[in-house]
Amino acid sequence: MARYQVILAYDGARFCGSQVQAKSRTVQGELEKSLRKLGWSGKSVLMAGRTDTGVHSTGQVAAFDFEWAHSTEKLFKALNTYLPFDLVIRNLSLASADFHPRFDAASRQYRYRLFCESIRDPLRAKFLWRVWPPVDGDALIQNAGIFLGTHDFAAFGSPTTPKGTTVRTVIKAEWKKMPDGEWQFEVRADAFLYRMARRLVFVQVSLAQGKVPLEKVQNALEKQEKLPAGLAPAHGLTLVEVTYGSHD
Repeated sequence: MARYQVILAYDGARFCGSQVQAKSRTVQGELEKSLRKLGWSGKSVLMAGRTDTGVHSTGQVAAFDFEWAHSTEKLFKALNTYLPFDLVIRNLSLASADFHPRFDAASRQYRYRLFCESIRDPLRAKFLWRVWPPVDGDALIQNAGIFLGTHDFAAFGSPTTPKGTTVRTVIKAEWKKMPDGEWQFEVRADAFLYRMARRLVFVQVSLAQGKVPLEKVQNALEKQEKLPAGLAPAHGLTLVEVTYGSHD
């Protein structure tokens, strides 16, 4: 019996999130179906974290124990043969027996994409949030740094367990404008609260549209004061990478 680590990429549009659900189509559920077609009899695949309905990934990590008599390359090809069109294994490797994709993770990185246009663009809007009125790009770039460091992000998300802490450490928070006018927000943290990445984007867009003053956002970080409710749409968000220490 060996433990395998896989890196998954998926289009989240037709998934009800990554975590398995009894009556809904999920990333974990489809991976487990594929494994069972190869003779896997395990109880559950381990996942690095949960992504919401509609959220995409290029770097979700999962692990499972499997008694496989062939090479890792054959397992890689066999699993991808059975996986649906919107889910693929990008990498498969052997892992240490105690590796856990969630609890061993050192950081996670998300990317959010948006564009500012007054007229709808059906093709771009599949993976980007169309924002209008437009944002002040300088405000996005200059103010992203206020989220860096260790803060209580209670105003920006919910704990992932009933008694969990809302303190997180953000290692990277950066906006950049692409040549085609697209804006991308890269955020890396030791861990994320439930819906924290989408909440951070929504608040920053509101700030860059002049709807919320900077002082109010700072007070939300420092004093956990409430901010206007709202989330950036799920379809603009992608889990890019999960990093590890000695297990990486």
